[in-house]
Amino acid sequence: MTSQAKDARAKGGRFDVRAAAPEAHAAMAAFDTAAGAGLDPALAELVRVRASRLNGCAMCLAMHTDAARRFGEDERRLRALASWRDSPLFDRAERAALALTDAMTAVGDGVPGGVVDAARGHFGDAGLAHLMWTIAAINAWNRVGVAAASAAREER
Repeated sequence: MTSQAKDARAKGGRFDVRAAAPEAHAAMAAFDTAAGAGLDPALAELVRVRASRLNGCAMCLAMHTDAARRFGEDERRLRALASWRDSPLFDRAERAALALTDAMTAVGDGVPGGVVDAARGHFGDAGLAHLMWTIAAINAWNRVGVAAASAAREER
């Protein structure tokens, strides 16, 4: 076991990808920032929380739940994300964003055209593009976080 792996395990994870490839981490962080720049920050965090739950990434789930709270997200809505389709707490635009999040996160099932069209109807072409890139970015973060067995922590 390398000293880096030992350090990561001591911190509660399997491998510190940030320390091992800081340039890739910085590029991914810049991509994530650019992706979310065209969205309402609270909506972007809802999407990130939903994808992180679906992907089982504890670190991202903790980080983005905290960020959603900082942007004023209500605890009831955060809890309701698990069953957003049945909850009256989300408006039509949020539902369209969450439907796209679910579809893009479970991409093996395909992304129905109606889901994309509904999101485009609420966000326009540029907003849809930012939403898609934000979903793609959080899915990438989640996959790396799960693979590296990252422990929940404050920042990436």
